[in-house]
Amino acid sequence: MTYEEFADPRLAALLRYAVMLTGDPHQAEDLVQETMVRVQLNWRRVARADSPERYVRRMLTNQYIDWRRGSWVRRVLLRAEPDEAVPAPSDHAQSSVDRDQVWSWLARLPRRQRASLVLRYYEDLPDAEIADILGCAVGTVRSSISRALATLRTEYVEVCS
Repeated sequence: MTYEEFADPRLAALLRYAVMLTGDPHQAEDLVQETMVRVQLNWRRVARADSPERYVRRMLTNQYIDWRRGSWVRRVLLRAEPDEAVPAPSDHAQSSVDRDQVWSWLARLPRRQRASLVLRYYEDLPDAEIADILGCAVGTVRSSISRALATLRTEYVEVCS
């Protein structure tokens, strides 16, 4: 299999996964692009892996977790202010607020915990595969997910009270 044959059918899924990790489609595109450049440069090693797709997902996850150590921390995230002239549909307001609140809570989680949650609940992977992707023990995955959920529950209770 060539790099192109591998990459073409998987880019959309990798981008969706990266959006769930980063919470921002533009950062997700950058993350996938940088990961795929590394995949292409190391294609022989990736192609020899038992599961190239899992190998690439692990590369992407590691790159996401390591963002704070590299140049990513110096980047500034700019978000446009909502245009007051364009009225928002009133029937979707609460769902938008709720979705933004969840994204905000997820953004405050440590990267490894957030990656664990995304791999479990978005990618629907078992603990063993998550541990393989994150390069840790199964027990560490379970404790990361437990801590993340406890943090999210605390945030939810604070908002509701």
